[in-house]
Amino acid sequence: MSDFEQKSEGKALIFVPREKKVSKKLPVFYNPAMKLNRDVSILLLNSIKNKGMQIALPLAGTGVRGVRFLLELDKGKIKSISMNDYNERAVRIIKQNLKLNKIKKTGNISIAKKDANLFILESSGFDYIDIDPFGTPNYFLDSAVKRIAREGILAVTATDTSALAGSFPTACKRKYWATPLRNELKHEAGLRILIRKVQLIGAQFGKALTPIFCYAEQHYMRAFFCCEKGKHKVDKILGQHGMLGNAGPMWIGRLWDKKLASAVANKSDEKILKMMGAESKIPVVGFYDVHGLCKRNKIRYMPKTSNIIKKIKQKKYEASLTHLSPTGIRSNINEKELVRIIKQLR
Repeated sequence: MSDFEQKSEGKALIFVPREKKVSKKLPVFYNPAMKLNRDVSILLLNSIKNKGMQIALPLAGTGVRGVRFLLELDKGKIKSISMNDYNERAVRIIKQNLKLNKIKKTGNISIAKKDANLFILESSGFDYIDIDPFGTPNYFLDSAVKRIAREGILAVTATDTSALAGSFPTACKRKYWATPLRNELKHEAGLRILIRKVQLIGAQFGKALTPIFCYAEQHYMRAFFCCEKGKHKVDKILGQHGMLGNAGPMWIGRLWDKKLASAVANKSDEKILKMMGAESKIPVVGFYDVHGLCKRNKIRYMPKTSNIIKKIKQKKYEASLTHLSPTGIRSNINEKELVRIIKQLR
């Protein structure tokens, strides 16, 4: 254990690799920058009605997510939790981290050393599956969709943002069957492309995957889906695929269940989650980048975003900040009217 150190995250103490650089070469994978990712999982699961869940973590790494679930999810949420990693050392560290947190390995906690897809497919199904890989989630989507239960929650992370956000458009076409954007809307477009890809996999198995909480942060994109069964529900999902300019096809429906986003925001002091709580109430595709608008319209002075939002609301439109850009405004106002407001605020 000399190459590991003890750290705290949430209510958990965990042994993690000493190496500072996050890569696939770590003896056991752990990324401290994904703390928010794990925080949101806990906030979301504590904000929905589902109880007695059978939880699967096929790519468990150090087991930090599983340990935090056991310590931080509300009483009655977990029926069972199954953690898996193909790395033998990871399996040992998960067991050490359970001991470190004085969590007894009872019948409702299982740890496996299997290929992630086999681990999922050999099960009878789960109410929550978390696909959180290094890179694209594509390799695990078929098995996860097959084993997610009715009204279950499927969580999917993609860290290959260079493809989804347009740096490598041909890679995006290969992996996600869509053309990305390479402008201020690139992260929202990438998120929506990811959502559609997961939904298309769901459609093959008659499962309608509705996004309930989605976001892009730093180096990754993250989407939570609620699973329903039935061909008519699938058709309704597919009917909400479309284009954003020349980009797409992508999901053009809501990115959040607004009641859930509000509940998550109310449980947290994180600024980014407060933003999502506000923007979830405005069901529009895309947002306005004030910096870009000013540049295109040759407006030399850029007013404060807060003043612009205040003025938009005075005009009886909806408006909020967006977590996707520091100079972005999500609003149902038309561009011509918004430019007029910006010019008036000079």
